[in-house]
Amino acid sequence: MEPRLKGAMSPDLMTAIQHLHKAIAAGGVDRRLLSLVHLRASQINGCAPCVFATVSGAKKAGETDERLHHVVAWRETPFFTEEERAALALTEAATRIQDGGPGVTDEVWDAAADHFTGEQLGAITLEIAMTNFFNRINHTIREQAGKTW
Repeated sequence: MEPRLKGAMSPDLMTAIQHLHKAIAAGGVDRRLLSLVHLRASQINGCAPCVFATVSGAKKAGETDERLHHVVAWRETPFFTEEERAALALTEAATRIQDGGPGVTDEVWDAAADHFTGEQLGAITLEIAMTNFFNRINHTIREQAGKTW
């Protein structure tokens, strides 16, 4: 499959994306947890470029292969904290909206709110939204795995 778009994004688009990343970083959520969120949403959406880039970045940030390999089956493993599980459940609920599921139920939201401040929940929610945004762009333009941006 050949990529559809070759060349750089517009400077205005890159600036907007950088501002969103700064807002996420200002939320006070550990970067490794945000990587798990990004990875899980990208797995659900089948976005190979984001899975590749996220695994690469997470490993550089100190994440283990064991945990990265098991994000796809996080419910069945002992490798994640309750905080991480709440973030992953929120990620799945917010990402799988096209599947006809209930979306982010009060139960899912309340479990996340038990572990995170409002500012942190905002950052996690924005990370989920940005991941889904990038996943859809990558599918549309047929971006290939193997890049770390």
